[in-house]
Amino acid sequence: MDRMLVFAGQVALPVGHRVEVSELVDPQTEEPVVLSLLDLDTGIRYRRAEEPRAEVTHWIGRVLDCTVAVGVAPRTSLLIDPIGPSASGAGIALRGADAAVNAAKAEADRWGGSDRPAQEEPERFW
Repeated sequence: MDRMLVFAGQVALPVGHRVEVSELVDPQTEEPVVLSLLDLDTGIRYRRAEEPRAEVTHWIGRVLDCTVAVGVAPRTSLLIDPIGPSASGAGIALRGADAAVNAAKAEADRWGGSDRPAQEEPERFW
């Protein structure tokens, strides 16, 4: 699954270059935040000024599209095709799976009548 990364800055990467992305999961939003990009073909590293505050994950991908917007607020949009497994991608998938499980439980409770008391069985005699 392709990943779209957006930066507040100018990060010009040629299409087809391999990049190593370092990111961490923001504890407040639980979304991945990119800390640095390393262009593996040229050796140029683009990184944020702040130091990481949590566990950093690394994954490698290939640049499919790069758009640099120049103006008052420079911005770069990168479309990257991950090569190999991504820890942050797994985290996103697990959060989606957890949401699906919770929705299924809520639907089962709604249709299964778990909020109603169980009916008593009639007394049997022989």
